[in-house]
Order: sequence, then C-alpha cells, then structure tokens
Amino acid sequence: MKSVGIICEYNPFHNGHLFHLQKIKEMFPKHLIILVVSPSFTERGEISVINKWDKTQIALEAGIDLVIELPFPFATQSADMFAKGAVQLLEHMKCEYLVFGSESNNIEILNELANIQLNNSEYNTLVNMYLQDGVNYPTALSKALHQISQITISEPNDLLGLSYVREIKKNNFNIKPITIKRTNSYHNLNINSNIISASAIRNLINHNENIDNFIPNYVSKYVNKNNYQGKLLELLKYKIISDNNLSIYQTVDEGIENRILKNIDKCSSLEELILSIKTKRYTYNKISRMLIHILCSFTKADAARMKEIEYIRVLGFNKNGQNYLNKNKNNFSIPVITNCKSFDNPMLNLEHKISNIYDLITDNNFKDKLEKPIIKED
Repeated sequence: MKSVGIICEYNPFHNGHLFHLQKIKEMFPKHLIILVVSPSFTERGEISVINKWDKTQIALEAGIDLVIELPFPFATQSADMFAKGAVQLLEHMKCEYLVFGSESNNIEILNELANIQLNNSEYNTLVNMYLQDGVNYPTALSKALHQISQITISEPNDLLGLSYVREIKKNNFNIKPITIKRTNSYHNLNINSNIISASAIRNLINHNENIDNFIPNYVSKYVNKNNYQGKLLELLKYKIISDNNLSIYQTVDEGIENRILKNIDKCSSLEELILSIKTKRYTYNKISRMLIHILCSFTKADAARMKEIEYIRVLGFNKNGQNYLNKNKNNFSIPVITNCKSFDNPMLNLEHKISNIYDLITDNNFKDKLEKPIIKED
C-alpha cells in the first residue's frame, strides 16, 4: 500500500485543514494518509487548544488513516528542527509523498532555494552577516536567499516548506514534496470566509467568540475554550523566580535570561511578558518557545541528546492504518510504539512529563503513559 504524509499541528483542526485533506484525497485516491501531529505544545510556543488524543480522534474522523506523534524536542523548536523531526518520521514510515500548504505554491522555487542553502557557500556567510546586524534568523535567511537568487521568500508556510524540502534533499530521503495553494495567510486575523487561519480562530477563542463557522461540526466539542493563560503565567512566574540558572534551558541564550528576570514581576499577562522580553533579534515566537522550554525544564543538554527521532509513537489508526503497520512491521528501522508501558526511552519519558504539565495547565485528566492508540472502527 502506497502512502502520502502530512505534517500539522491542528491547533485547532479547521475548515482549511479539511480542504487540505480533501485535495490530497483527490490527488491520491488510493494512498494511505499518514499524519505527523504536534501533541501538547506547538512550534510557536503555544499550548494546543486540543489535546493530542482528541486531535487523533478528529484526524481519524476526517479520514486520516494513521496518526503519529511528533516528540516535544522537535515540536517546540524552530522550523528547521520541527521539519527535521517530522520529515524523519515520514521517512521511517516509508512515506512516498509529503503534501503541505504553501503561499507561493511553487515547488520549483522551493527546490531552487533549498539547493542554494545546501550547496552555495555564500549563503551561510550572508546569513551570519545579517545575524550580526541584529536581525532575527527568519529575516536573515530571507535576505540571504534574496541576495543570491533575487527570489523573496517570507511567508511562514513557504519558509516551513523550504525546511521540509531541504531536509529531504540533505538526507536523500525517498519522499517527494508536493505543495497545495494555501488559501489564507498563517498570521492573518481577518475573517472574510469560512476558511480562516488557526491564529484567527485562537484569537476568537481568547475573546470568547463563536468559532463554529470555521471548524467542522465534529470538532467543536473537543476545543478547550477556557482561558488558561493566567494559570500558565503563574506557573511560569514560579518556575522562573525559583530557578537559580535559567541559562541551562534550551533557546535561553546570549544573556536573555537577564531580561526575563528583570521583567517577570512587572507583567500581568503572558503577552505582556513576551513583549517585554522581545528584541529585534528575538521574535515573539522564539520568546514563546523559550518560555515553554523553561516551564517544561527542557535543557540544552536534553536537546543535545535528542537530535534524532528514536521511535515512532502511534496515536491512532483505522483499519487501513493497522494493515499498513502490520505489513511493514519488519521493515521499520526504529521501534514502533503502541504500548508505552513496555518501552523505556528518555525522549518518550520526557513526552510523558510534558503531557502531565499540559494536563496541569488545561485541566485535562489523561495518564499519557497508560494511553494506547485510538482505533477507529469501520
């Protein structure tokens, strides 16, 4: 059975995601669909408004055949690490295609830019030059590529897609990347159709607005519409104030911990804290990820030990997904985990801890280590 992969956060699953899935089914009507999904926290450093098990239930309901967890060390880092973990998982799963949303919808341009990043020595020189000028990494990347190719790439899905393509090329993976035109901007908060960005939907949730027009009807019951930002800030304050050395945590670099300590007592909201720390070089999202790493005690030593995908954790499947796993069980190059109690691994143990922290913030009641994959019956 042939397979096509998608990489999503589903924070939350919305009409745009459903459109994406429908297009994939039109393109690959006989292929199995494998989803790599972020679990509790996201690449932007946010708490998911849907827990991992409900995401899995939604994905199976929407027609995905097999759901795989993207571990925390990859799910909450920059686009490059996010892409590395997700694409590695799809390669381990013997996936033939990766289909992702793109603002430009031009795979040829993404291939060209990925080749520059991998093969043009001038690229790294230019990136370092722009970083020394004080700009953030995504801007430095965009400027360097434009200077070499005269091509401008700055939209978030194109940048993430470029990371996917580069990871595939760098490792000679047997995956073919394919784009689908994204119907709106990732950061766009405007509401002008029934397909709007996840950011816009989360903004509506934060303002206690109705989101039913923008998500499939089977999703609404799973969305956590409680405001837990205050609780998150309290836990962060306790962690930061009581910790003797913030610099040990992943992405806490260049003395930024001093700005954190200086402002932690002055802020009454999480957004206020992030904006007080933010600089030209440190983006809002980078600060958000940094705070999540501090909250979860994810250290630089942890990150150094967890640079490669070590297992495939299955969150759910239907009959087709189950058949795919059974057919390929002797061909996977890393362990496939369906029963966590019988598998001891530092990365998986970290994931259980992260799930407990997520549950503490959101008042979920899962015992992640005891959870087995969700099986969708026909």
